[in-house]
Amino acid sequence: MSGYEGGGGARGGSRDGGAGGRGFDDDRRNSSGRQRSASRSRGGDRPRTSQAPSERRKRTDPARMAAFDVLREVDESDAYANLVLPPLLRERRIRGRDAGFATELTYGTLRLRGRYDAILSSCVDRPLPGLDPALLDVLRLGVHQVLGMRVPVHAAVSETVGLARNRVGAGPAQMVNAVLRRVSERPLKEWLSVLEKEAPDALSGLAVTESHPLWIARAMREALVGNGRAADEIGDLLSADNVSPRVTLVARPGLVDVADEEAWGDADLVAGRWAPTALRLEGSDPSGVPAIREGRAGVQDEGSQLVTLALAGAPVEGVTSDDAGERWLDLCAGPGGKAALMGALAAQRGATLVANEVAPHRARLVAGALAALPDGVVEEVRTGDGREVGADEPGAYDRVLVDAPCTGLGALRRRPESRWRRTPSDLAALTGLQRELLASALDAVRPGGVVAYVTCSPHLAETQLVVSDVLKKRDDVERLDTPGVVRSVVRVDAADEIPLSDRDDVQLWPHVHGTDAMHLTLLRKKA
Repeated sequence: MSGYEGGGGARGGSRDGGAGGRGFDDDRRNSSGRQRSASRSRGGDRPRTSQAPSERRKRTDPARMAAFDVLREVDESDAYANLVLPPLLRERRIRGRDAGFATELTYGTLRLRGRYDAILSSCVDRPLPGLDPALLDVLRLGVHQVLGMRVPVHAAVSETVGLARNRVGAGPAQMVNAVLRRVSERPLKEWLSVLEKEAPDALSGLAVTESHPLWIARAMREALVGNGRAADEIGDLLSADNVSPRVTLVARPGLVDVADEEAWGDADLVAGRWAPTALRLEGSDPSGVPAIREGRAGVQDEGSQLVTLALAGAPVEGVTSDDAGERWLDLCAGPGGKAALMGALAAQRGATLVANEVAPHRARLVAGALAALPDGVVEEVRTGDGREVGADEPGAYDRVLVDAPCTGLGALRRRPESRWRRTPSDLAALTGLQRELLASALDAVRPGGVVAYVTCSPHLAETQLVVSDVLKKRDDVERLDTPGVVRSVVRVDAADEIPLSDRDDVQLWPHVHGTDAMHLTLLRKKA
């Protein structure tokens, strides 16, 4: 893309101004948005650089460089930002406000990529797919600073141009300057109005302004209706996917007490909204919490905690599988968060846990997550195909969790890149696997035992249809009152407040419950 010169590649002119960002937009801000001293802000007495214009601003600050490098890793290696960014920040010693800036810049750009690409399409004189991918990522980062963060426009443009010079060359950097100034001519509200007017229908308008592929927006609207909610909630649901989720911790029962100040260090904690095990972490790094370092607590979405608590709280019938107490199975255990909570609950009940995971590297993560559990609770962490467990061990377990591989559409706020990777064609392979895993779990549970079918997706094809298709072929399984069980395990003061449908399964929602969109169906093998 070095062939771009001058203002080529952009449509229109520019303006200055902008809202305060990592500070206030005044005449004492330098190009990075940092405060200058009074003497330097006066200008006039400072010698001008001898560099040619093409050599200026070849570097940008480490936070922006880190965000760009994560976006390239996500694009080139199908990596997940939540796995790439934290170690990169540690490696480059980016801390404090700079780490927060890099995090918001990375995740915000990934979440709102669809919105920003639509805006860029109006400001670039060629189709976006024809641009160099690295240049396109630079432009997206710039647009997020201009329209999605409180960064002064001059700082956003100048720093992004510096990033472009460093990463993609001087010619593309001039294009970046022209395009971002064109973007800055309209405030975000006006751009959203333009995108809505250009859309062929209301749902398409929501999909582009709330930055979701149209097929996902349609599937989410169908899921709302299929779960007894209003179709017009779709705007709130899509908007909730674009809000950075708060860090939620799980206090694993029997391993750590919420009131143990030493275990939590100086962490600022607030009780969760629904789960008695949940704590919301305010304004600090979870890796610095002693209980987390020791494996007695973990980072876990409150919805994930609720479905695990519900499995443990569901009533079983008949005798246990042996005199030693119940045997529990996590059929798809990686990376181990639900398994660790299951193990802690099992230890309190005199039960044991088997954790199965098909991928060896994920099985190792599970073993690490279970390391803090008391001796004797974990029978085995095994590597195996969950579809074969039912045939290999028929009727061997009292409780089985099927946390099935899925599209992950319920966790788009946590893994924003997933919305751009998934396609409708993924559903056929996933739903087939989900059916096989659920059938295996029902074979592996004893008569009177309980199976929890869980997905982090509200898509009807992955939830209700999977369960109904599997049950059509069986007459030995009954549905439990899943909402009733969930109400029995939530915080005492929340049992009458948690909004659940009249169905016999439970669907949680980011815009309603503040959790990931977890689905839960509880089934019992007839005794």
